[in-house]
Amino acid sequence: TNYKEALAPNAYLKNNRNVRKGLFVRSKLLKLLETQIFSASELSKQTTLSYSVVMYHLRLLKNEGIVEHKGSKRYFWLITGLGQKRLN
Repeated sequence: TNYKEALAPNAYLKNNRNVRKGLFVRSKLLKLLETQIFSASELSKQTTLSYSVVMYHLRLLKNEGIVEHKGSKRYFWLITGLGQKRLN
């Protein structure tokens, strides 16, 4: 399959370099977040990526306004309204 098909449109960042591996990681995270809200540790388990890698990419997506977190001690991540718009 063409690797571009596997990438979520929101995986591309405006303010950072888009390295292929990072695009794949962010696509995995966004595809999961399209279905429900997850904590970073749940995302880590679901994707078999380390917690630190998941957090790094969630922060990049947060800086772009694509995802946000809710909660206090344990954050739950979700796609923002802007992120939803960019998916369409």
